Amino acid sequence: MEWTREQRYLPYEKWSALTLLKLQSQAAKSKYQLHYHIHPTSGLLNDPNGFSYYNGQWHVFYQSYPFGAVHGLKSWVHLVSDDLVTWTNLGQAVLPDTKLDSHGAYSGSARQIGDKLFLMYTGNVRDQNWVRASYQIGAWMDEAGNVTKLDKPLIEAPDHVTEHFRDPQILMHNGKYYAILGAQDKKNQAGKISIWRADKIDGQWEDLGYVDLPDMGYMIECPNLVFVDDKPVFIFCPQGLDKRITAYDDVYPNMYWIGESFDFDSGHFVTKQKAPINLDYGFDVYATQAFNAPDGNAYAISWVGLPDSSYPTDDEGWANCLSQVKKLSIKKGKLVQKPVAAMKGLRRYPESLAGDLEFDEGGQYELKLAIKKDQEGTLTLAADKNFEQGLKLSFSTGSHASLTLDRGNVGADVNVDYGTTRSLALPKNRELKLRIFVDHSLIEVFVDGGQEVLTGRFFAPAGNTYAKMSTGIDYKGSLWQLKDM
Repeated sequence: MEWTREQRYLPYEKWSALTLLKLQSQAAKSKYQLHYHIHPTSGLLNDPNGFSYYNGQWHVFYQSYPFGAVHGLKSWVHLVSDDLVTWTNLGQAVLPDTKLDSHGAYSGSARQIGDKLFLMYTGNVRDQNWVRASYQIGAWMDEAGNVTKLDKPLIEAPDHVTEHFRDPQILMHNGKYYAILGAQDKKNQAGKISIWRADKIDGQWEDLGYVDLPDMGYMIECPNLVFVDDKPVFIFCPQGLDKRITAYDDVYPNMYWIGESFDFDSGHFVTKQKAPINLDYGFDVYATQAFNAPDGNAYAISWVGLPDSSYPTDDEGWANCLSQVKKLSIKKGKLVQKPVAAMKGLRRYPESLAGDLEFDEGGQYELKLAIKKDQEGTLTLAADKNFEQGLKLSFSTGSHASLTLDRGNVGADVNVDYGTTRSLALPKNRELKLRIFVDHSLIEVFVDGGQEVLTGRFFAPAGNTYAKMSTGIDYKGSLWQLKDM
């Protein structure tokens, strides 16, 4: 189906309930549907928003277009959890229903203030000539989930940025409120992180300029600042970044930058890191949202999907998902991402693995492996009975140690213009520890305790759920089926 602009921005009330029900049924029956990750009930899911802790529960929202697998008139869908693993979908919470967000409720963040949750997000507005204006909007959500928007924007785009100015994150420091936003500087068309300050969250906001990171391509999206092991960490998505600065394979990368200190008022960022580092070495992670929770830990969740990309489920009227939540720490100057402890609560039917590895656990499992040093082999997942097709994870633990994820022969093609393999170098002559999560059309590989992560979508034919490792590999392993969330 070829979508027109008029269809994409048709008001929600113009769509029939029957259309939505058909889309929901189609998505629910998909052989590619996920069972322990957040996914859309219909249409398109993209950026995670409002990741926060409020009223004794974890909250996350996702940007949604419920009527098709395209980017159209966006709203926010709200989910809550008691453990960061099992999420309950509460439905739409923020609709594009005012003059400040008439063409979409775009990305933003949330923070508990008093007995309410304050939301701050980008309202997208287009004039009759389709020229865009963006407004940073505030809204209060009460304990019953009722959302009341402020009638005036908190922040309007300053003169020194282009129309690309969005994705606010709310922060608090020394009794004052701060917000960072992705921006494109008007003078040199460079990607920047803009920083703002206010005494009251719903009061007057002051422009403090840019964070003093180097120019990052032509635009920065979804900037986050978290403190991990007392160090400031920026997580962001630079568009158009020169690959001589940091190599990446996707259309746009998701990266991080660890600092030693950060001055909120001047934007001065002190760092020993020479360049941004890839947050994920797989295929599909973007728009990660992270925050510091009341327990002192930093947690992150990502959109598993990419801008300007298509996926096989588009033809079924739905697209994309969110990653599992990861707990962040720093080890030897690198960001470590680990599954939260509650992921173990999904495990059932444990098996200890030994000898030549071959199994069929369906499409929903966790596999834990420790592969001894000085070996080479391939682990094939999501394969047919004859292992002629499959998702391949090739490893070397010798003097030229590496790990490669190959989705080139697993089933339906996915964004092949950007390659079908993703690789990373590993410490040489060392044991390799892998913790692998498979959820029907999603794989998440945690390497050496989360020092690296590879995430990717794959679309294998129904019934291709077999797994096998090269013969003669010296390893220890465990396998669990995983429950639905």
